[in-house]
Amino acid sequence: MTTHNPDNERIKRQYFAFLKEAKRQSDASVDAAATALAQFESDTRYRDFRAFHYAAAVAFKRRLAGRNSQVTGAKLSKATQHATLAALKRFFQWLALQPGYKARLNYTDADYFNLSEKDTRIATARRQRPVPTLEQVKHTLALMPTDTDIERRNRALLAFALLTGARDTALASLKLKHVDIAAGSVFQDAREVKTKFSKSFTTFFFPVGDDVCQIVADWVSYLRRERLWGNDDPLFPNTQVAIGASHHFEAVGLLREHWSTASPIREIFKRAFEAAGLPYFNPHSLRSTLAQLGETRCQTPETFKAWSQNLGHDDVLTTFTSYGTVATRRQGEIIRELATQVSPVAQSEIDKAHAMLRMIRQLGLATQ
Repeated sequence: MTTHNPDNERIKRQYFAFLKEAKRQSDASVDAAATALAQFESDTRYRDFRAFHYAAAVAFKRRLAGRNSQVTGAKLSKATQHATLAALKRFFQWLALQPGYKARLNYTDADYFNLSEKDTRIATARRQRPVPTLEQVKHTLALMPTDTDIERRNRALLAFALLTGARDTALASLKLKHVDIAAGSVFQDAREVKTKFSKSFTTFFFPVGDDVCQIVADWVSYLRRERLWGNDDPLFPNTQVAIGASHHFEAVGLLREHWSTASPIREIFKRAFEAAGLPYFNPHSLRSTLAQLGETRCQTPETFKAWSQNLGHDDVLTTFTSYGTVATRRQGEIIRELATQVSPVAQSEIDKAHAMLRMIRQLGLATQ
């Protein structure tokens, strides 16, 4: 039974190198492209890419729509289909320009990997994701135990995520030297911290409460003064696992090393919120919590721009469009309030609207 095509393997290696070195894509993006190609090759029984015909794209697209997810058992979502087909389209467009292939392939045949306009709209629609309120996060923090080093680390991890809005990959790679408790800031240095787009920036602690800040300060102090850890040691160390009294592997303490992935951090969040009787909110959702908090706290374009930069956004519109969506429940409240409103809008609300309009004009977004 054929399991690979040597010529295909050679050209795929060139393509993956192109994605990584020329297009500067991450390993995860390259892996996603490799997975899509593996599915297509299996579907076409590893036929040589030189023999590609648009009918193969149409047939693969149809069979992909009928497949079930290995995780949920349900039909593959439109978003998953769209991502897989888009990766294949980009590959065959690139392939049609390569020596030895461009005489055999038609560049526009790659368009047959497109979903219908309707399915594309479904796949790319922005959907509201659950966002915890500030009160929910602080309630969870208050219930987290602190009897062991691992439990203290877990509580400090959640507190730090709320205090800074740091992404989970950054949380896993931060070192003690990156945090300045006295200045109330953290420097996300892309040379050592895994930040999005490898961007370095400084985040000052968000005003979410002195109690949250104190949890982080106590943790940093504990690592430095009691455990005598230094600048290059991890802020949130990996868990040490050993064989315990039950002769099974157990968590017994902390290692002086970083987590290799952010998966343990997501698991910590999941357990913490479940223990508090709340649904699971992933680490990234706290960035939305902070963005929504900024909408209520910031009264001028300058303050909201500073808030946006503090989240690591160069463009304030990123904060508005990606994180600043009004929750559906609040949307309904606002519309109902407007429907029953009989008195003029408060002057403070008018001032806020004027400030927002000035910000849009300053950013050059007004049409005229």
